Amino acid sequence: MADQILMPKATAVWLVDNTSLTFEQIADFCGLHPLEVKGIADGEVARDIRGADPIANGQLTREELDRAGANPKYRMKAQKSRHAELLKPAKKAPRYTPVSRRQDRPDAIAWFLRNHPEVPDSQVAKLLGTTKATIDQVRNRTHWNSANIKPVDPVTLGLSTQLELDAIVRRAAEKRAREDARKGKVDDGASLLPASETGAEEGPLEEIQDLEAAEDDEDAAEA
Repeated sequence: MADQILMPKATAVWLVDNTSLTFEQIADFCGLHPLEVKGIADGEVARDIRGADPIANGQLTREELDRAGANPKYRMKAQKSRHAELLKPAKKAPRYTPVSRRQDRPDAIAWFLRNHPEVPDSQVAKLLGTTKATIDQVRNRTHWNSANIKPVDPVTLGLSTQLELDAIVRRAAEKRAREDARKGKVDDGASLLPASETGAEEGPLEEIQDLEAAEDDEDAAEA
């Protein structure tokens, strides 16, 4: 992806609804994970986001779209759009989570526990501006609002940027791969990525507890 796409999730919604592109092609163009694009297609992600036509806003040409449609391995190149440049937000100020958004943190924590258990609690806490105690409460279902907590990705909730989310997920996956390789747990040809990256089926939130317990020592060291 040569240029950052304006409204990446809205663009992905439009591409899912209006094209036959693969999840990988859409993810590459929009700067998302293929799993997120699959979530959009399944109605689990960005349900309330209206699709944005990248051709209409000048970020994609019809020729590029047709070329990608004819070749699943082709990766589309974004166009520099004057319209998109005008709509780009000003440089972000230091992060501050509004009081109205703080109640969304448990939903974002639940999303991490379900989709990226390989990310250490310390990194989740840093990204979301929360505490390990709150993460434990969501994991163990002892949070005061547990009955209403549902997994929602932090980008949709406005608690992080896509680049920040991508960075910590990538670092966690690489670290887990190195540790598994050192311990001799990786068979020849086996994937080094977490289940959420490979498309393997994942269990419900409560089944993550045992997987996360082993990371407590690591979290304490990184905190």
